[in-house]
Formats: sequence, structure tokens, C-alpha cells
Amino acid sequence: MSLAFTQARKLAAVCAVAMSVPGALWAQEACTTYEVQVGDTLGTIAFAAYGTYDYQAIFNANRNIVGSNPNDVEVGTLLTLPCDDGALAEGESLEAIIEQQQAANPRRITSNGYEPPVKLLAGSNYGPFSDENMTGGGFLPVLAQTALSRGGNQRENSLAFVNDWGSHLDVLLPTGAFDIGLGWYMPDCSKLDQLSDGMARRCNEFLSSVPVYEPVVAYYARAGSEWAGATSFEDLRGARVCRMDGYFTHDFEEEGIANDITWVRPTLPSECIEAVLFGNADVAGMELQSGTEAITKLGVAEEVIEIPSLAKVLALTFITHKSNPFGRQYIVLLNRGLNEMRQTGEWYAVVSSALTEHNQMLLSQ
Repeated sequence: MSLAFTQARKLAAVCAVAMSVPGALWAQEACTTYEVQVGDTLGTIAFAAYGTYDYQAIFNANRNIVGSNPNDVEVGTLLTLPCDDGALAEGESLEAIIEQQQAANPRRITSNGYEPPVKLLAGSNYGPFSDENMTGGGFLPVLAQTALSRGGNQRENSLAFVNDWGSHLDVLLPTGAFDIGLGWYMPDCSKLDQLSDGMARRCNEFLSSVPVYEPVVAYYARAGSEWAGATSFEDLRGARVCRMDGYFTHDFEEEGIANDITWVRPTLPSECIEAVLFGNADVAGMELQSGTEAITKLGVAEEVIEIPSLAKVLALTFITHKSNPFGRQYIVLLNRGLNEMRQTGEWYAVVSSALTEHNQMLLSQ
């Protein structure tokens, strides 16, 4: 496919989608408050305000009023639509919030020999979550390192990136080579009997922090297919579901249908979207940001669409192996710092800054 053809196809897709959005929605603007109307989803609101169906930023700004399905928002709900740079209307800039908190909580330079640095472990090429090419390595490393100096904490830390994610759980955390793993989904451990061995292992062998970030996981199907009209996970029984190799599966396990679907497991989000596009999979499930990015790059916004009734909110956490003698202490420190960051607005500022940076990086490419 030539570059010119790809660009033309993307432009046509955007124009077609734009014409399909009700005219009234174009009154929505970034940096304002919007009242939800009949027929709205966060996706249509995001497209009207920002030109993208990636509504994660809207969800982040309204997490306290949006439930477990972010597309099921009651008519009349007042939503805060962040500004283009992620800041909230009439609020301080993201940079100012971060600078104020840094000034109020200066980092300790010297380390107590009895308190060795907490060894943090992340994987790269997972932007905006963790990526060595981003400021601070992405927002997960920044949140972890900052949390260790908030909430009364003053713990030094070290950070390393290892791109073999499997080795994090199999070797590096269990052996104590590292203390804290950054960015892992934890299943509902009360449903242990429904979980696969891999997901149950996370309950049995690891401790986790409070939710660090709550990504929206979206599910995509080819427009016009029987799967595009699914209203519950029950409707996906018998489907071929594409999910990147090594990624979580507990969303389907907890719904009780994991044994009634066929997994398609490529490497990249774009490969899952292509699998749906070309009929090699019926449904693709991934973080909303990854899905939107892949669909945009491929220029297939008309052909592959989100199934709005199935959107889920999952929780990314920091984890430590239960054999780590200081693991519980480190989780307490992280939780204390993260809770303070939520209260001061620093958490939102860090996350939104990283999302903006990541989007700018994508545009430059």
C-alpha cells in the first residue's frame, strides 16, 4: 500500500466519520463542561471535542462520576472536557502543579545504608505507560518514583527497563533481582476458580498496590458484523478473540466465557485490528489508546469500530513478589504516596502530561 494511498484513505475515513456524528455534537469543545445528551458515548464526545475516538483523557478527568462501563453515562451528566494539553479548564497548568509538589517535597540526596534503594522494574516500548524515549520513562516510572517521596516517604530508588516482560514475573521479581514491577493488571482474586493458571498465579504469588491507573479496555469488531452489535460478553461465546501475546485474559475469565472463545495471539495491536479487518478474528480487545492508535495508523475507522456496550475499566498496579522480605513495606510506601498524589492533583498532572507527550510523539511520526 503506497503512502499516498494510505494518507488518502485516512482522510476519507476521518471525513466519513465526521459526517456520521450528529451535528449537535460539534458544539462540544475541549476545555469546557459538557452535559451528556441522548445517544452520546464518550467516544462520540471525544471525537466532537478532539477529533479522536480515544476518550481515555475524558475518563481520567471524570473518573469519580463514570462507572465501570465508561460508555454508559447517564443523560444530563456534566463532564469536564480537558484542554488540548490535558489541563483542566480554569485550573493550574500541569507543569505548575508538578513544580509546586516538587518544591514542597524535595528529594533526599543521601541514602541510609539500612534502607537500600527500592529497585523498580519496567518494560519499554509501552508508551505512554513506560517507554525509555519519554520524559521520565513514561508515567508509570514517574508515578512510582514520585510516590516514594510523597506521603511522608523519603526512599531512594533505582529504575531499570527490561523488555522481556515474561522474565519480570518468572525470574526478576521472584528472585529479588528487583523489588517492584511497574504496570501489571491484577484480576479479581475472589474469582480464583475462574482464572487461568497464569492469572491465578498473580493472586497466589504477588502483592499489589492500590490502582495506579485505570485504562479503558475496548473491544473492536468489523462494522456490520454480528459481533459489532454485542450487548454483553455472553454475545461473544464462540468468537475468535484477538489479544496480543502475553497480555492479560482475566476480563474474559471473570465473565465466565474464556473456555468458549478461540484466542488469536499476534504481537502488535495493529495486527489484532488487521485480523478483525481481514476476517481472521471476530473481536479484538486491548487498551483504548492502543486500539485507537492502531485504527488511526491503518486508516480503518469506518471498517473496524468499538463495541460500546463492552468497554471495561481495568486497574494497572505496582506489584512485588510475596517472597520479598520488604515487599509489603514497599507497597505501603507506594500506596501512601499515590494517595497523596491523587489528593493534590499531582497524579492527574503526571498522567496527563505523559499522555500529551505521547500523542505529540505519534503526530510527529
